Amino acid sequence: MIDIIEASPHQLSIVQKIAHQTWPVTFSNILTPEQIKFMLNWMYDQKALEQQVLEKGHVFLLAKEEDSFLGFASYEVHCKEQEKTKIHKIYILPGTQGKGIGKKLISHIKDIAFMNGDKYLYLNVNRFNEKAISFYKHIGFYEAYREVIDIGNGFIMDDIVMEMKIN
Repeated sequence: MIDIIEASPHQLSIVQKIAHQTWPVTFSNILTPEQIKFMLNWMYDQKALEQQVLEKGHVFLLAKEEDSFLGFASYEVHCKEQEKTKIHKIYILPGTQGKGIGKKLISHIKDIAFMNGDKYLYLNVNRFNEKAISFYKHIGFYEAYREVIDIGNGFIMDDIVMEMKIN
C-alpha cells in the first residue's frame, strides 16, 4: 500500500536523493548532462529545497511503501494569488513508475487544492517529455499554453503549461 505523507524538513534529503536518481533517466534524451547537473544543483540543493519550503510556501509530499520512498511531489496553493494550485515538482523512481503513484500524489494535491478553494491544478512539463505529457492528458490535464523560461547559464526550460479543472 502506498501512503502519501507530508515531508518534514529533515526529509528533504529524501526528495534530493529521489531527484538525483530520477532526473538522469527522465531527461537523458531531452537535456544535456550539463543542463541536468545545473538544474539538479539549482533546484535540489539542500538550501534551495529549504528556501522553497520556508520562503516560497511549497509543500513536499513523499510517496511511501512500507520503509521505501518511491516518489515525491511539491505544490503551492493559491499560486500567484490565483485560485490555482501549482504542482511544482512530481517525480517517481523509474523502477516504480506505472504503479499509480503519480496518480495518487496528484489526487492528494487535488483534494488539498479543493479544500483550499482553488479551482485548477497546473504544472509545467518539458515539451519534449512525451511520456509525462501523455500521462497528464490521460488523467485530465490539458495544454493551457507554452512558455520558454531562461534559467541562466545559457539554459532554458521549454515547457508546456498544463491545467486541470477541479470539480
